[in-house]
Amino acid sequence: MKPIEEIKPLLDSPKKVVVTMHQKPDADAMGSSLAMYHYLRRKGHDVTVISPTNFPDFLKWMPGSENVLDFESAQEKALKALEGVEMLFCLDFNTMSRTKNLEPHLDRLQCVKVLVDHHLEPSPDFDYGISDTSAASTALLVYEIIYRLGDEHYIDNDIAQCIYAGTMTDTGSFRFASTSARVHRMVADLLERGLEHEYIHQAIYDNFLENRLRFIGHSLLNRMEVFYETNTAIMAIPYSDLKRFDLQTGDTEGLVNFLLSIQGIKLAALIIDRNSEVKLSFRSKGNFDVNTFARKYFEGGGHFNASGGRSTDPLDKTVQRFLKAMHENEDLLQ
Repeated sequence: MKPIEEIKPLLDSPKKVVVTMHQKPDADAMGSSLAMYHYLRRKGHDVTVISPTNFPDFLKWMPGSENVLDFESAQEKALKALEGVEMLFCLDFNTMSRTKNLEPHLDRLQCVKVLVDHHLEPSPDFDYGISDTSAASTALLVYEIIYRLGDEHYIDNDIAQCIYAGTMTDTGSFRFASTSARVHRMVADLLERGLEHEYIHQAIYDNFLENRLRFIGHSLLNRMEVFYETNTAIMAIPYSDLKRFDLQTGDTEGLVNFLLSIQGIKLAALIIDRNSEVKLSFRSKGNFDVNTFARKYFEGGGHFNASGGRSTDPLDKTVQRFLKAMHENEDLLQ
């Protein structure tokens, strides 16, 4: 993979470009993708953003989100956008399998493929890119790329809002260890450019329906288990709960962090039966590596202190697998 700066000559003339992200995109995936979308459009390129799946309503305030194609519901339009594409930008994922049913169509593309990501162990599928695990967010990397290419004059309010949203959420509102001076310098620059950040916090965190709050209360009361001997807390959510509370995409976002807020807990796991498969979200404190844990036990991965996985086993069997893995790592959790 060649350095990201080497794409500069390729961007000097108009290209047909597609920007994509991982399935079930979060604020960083959507924010970084839309920031790249606005930047490339300002450079004169024909740009389409494709999400492999639907995305949460609380991200639909983002400038340009109305133009994002959901591959699952607008497959014909998405495939049309992929015809004759000259450059593919892949944001906030580093292996094509993270794009679900879009994967085979991306694999077949004969075009320049560019990676912008901050997760561990990227696949060798990309021609140019950056994979910086020290970056707090992919949105931060988009901001830095724009500067590296000498195009910071293109950063308008649309780009600033998308970048801020992605970084704010991936740093836990600037409280995680990844919140470096590098992050604060970027935020200061965006604020000096006129960004109004209060609106973004409200749009993302104060924009849910009543049923989500009732679901969270129910889950904390009835689905949470704490294992103090291994400094671990888990929450196993059956599919019936998702149906009972009529949850929508994004409604379980951040739930795992409640577990990590318990005093002494080093490992938190949210295990959700999505009907088609069981999804797992892991968070940790200190030196417990949930990226390695997810890769070893649950076909997943991500960051050192935040990762995810999957299981094709039923929920109860997946929970038992997790508990077995927890005990195998008991020494590391002390």
